[in-house]
Amino acid sequence: MAKADKAAAIAELTEEFRSSNGAVLTEYRGLTVAELNKLRTNLGEHARFAVVKNTLTKIAASDAGLDEEFRNLLQGPSAIAFVKGDVVEAAKGLRDFAKENPLLVIKGGYIDGKPMDAAEVTKLADLESREVLLAKLAGAMKGSMANAAALFNALPTQAAQLAEALRAKREEAGETAEAPAAPADADASAE
Repeated sequence: MAKADKAAAIAELTEEFRSSNGAVLTEYRGLTVAELNKLRTNLGEHARFAVVKNTLTKIAASDAGLDEEFRNLLQGPSAIAFVKGDVVEAAKGLRDFAKENPLLVIKGGYIDGKPMDAAEVTKLADLESREVLLAKLAGAMKGSMANAAALFNALPTQAAQLAEALRAKREEAGETAEAPAAPADADASAE
C-alpha cells in the first residue's frame, strides 16, 4: 500500500471514529464474503461494517483520541462496525449474527466515549431499542402528568366538599342554637 493510500485510509478511519456514536470491534476469521455481506445487511442502515488493517486502525484510533484499552484489542483479523445512530440495534445485530455464526467474535468496542469489553457489548444488546425506551419514558411521563392533573383537580374539589360540610355543620349548629333560643324568647314574652 502506497504512503498516500495509507494516509487516506488513516484519515478515513479517524473520521469514522470521530463521527460515529460507537465502534464495535470484531474478529471475522473464517467467515465467507457472503456471510459478511449478510452481516452488513443485518446491521441495518445506521452501521457500517468494515474490514480494517490493524496498524492503520491503531494510528487512526490514536488520532481520534481513543484510549489504549481499545487499541489493545486490535490483534488478529479485525473488522469494525461503525455505528451512526442506535448503538443498541447494531449491538443486537452483531450478537444475533454471532449466535448463528460462531466464527464472528465480538472483541469489544467504544460506545459514546466509553470503552466496552465484549461482555458489556452483549449486555448492551440485551437492552430494548432507543425508540422503545423513549416510548416507555413518554408513557411514564404522561402517567405522571395525569396523576398530577388528578391531584391538582382533587384539591379544589376536596376544598369545596370541606366548605360544604362546614356550612352544613354550621347550619345544623345554628338550627339547634336557634331552637332553644326560641323557647326562651317565648318565656320572656309570656311574662
